[in-house]
Amino acid sequence: MQVKVQLNNLRTTPRKSRQVIDLIRNKSVAQARALLEFTVKRSSEPVLKLLNSAVATAVNDLKLEESNLTIFAVTVDEGPKLKRSFPMSRGRAYPILKRTSHITLILSEIKPTDAPKPVKAEAKKETKPAAEKPVKAAKAPKVSKAKKANTKK
Repeated sequence: MQVKVQLNNLRTTPRKSRQVIDLIRNKSVAQARALLEFTVKRSSEPVLKLLNSAVATAVNDLKLEESNLTIFAVTVDEGPKLKRSFPMSRGRAYPILKRTSHITLILSEIKPTDAPKPVKAEAKKETKPAAEKPVKAAKAPKVSKAKKANTKK
């Protein structure tokens, strides 16, 4: 089972977001949280919130165990650019592109739980085991008197 969550229009450039994303790719949820909490980058906090949201969705909606989750895939795509201008000398204006990011995070199970659903006790038929025959004890092999005499020496 996979859980897919997205964070759109994050006001951080995709290049800077990819530096944080590369740290947590193919890690377990616990390892990724530890890395994100101690990463000193601006985009680490929104990525941590996105990871926590994905884990909460998996645990509450899909009834998966948090310890059984790993990061399957993480991508950072470019969002829309905010176009601004910076005034320069002689009345010129230089363009400024304020870039945004779209982050997609996919969690998956480490060990898929394909356990069969439990059967109700009423529907299950109780069968009595067949009468078992008592098992005879094995007899010790007969030893001749000559061998007994040799072993006593």
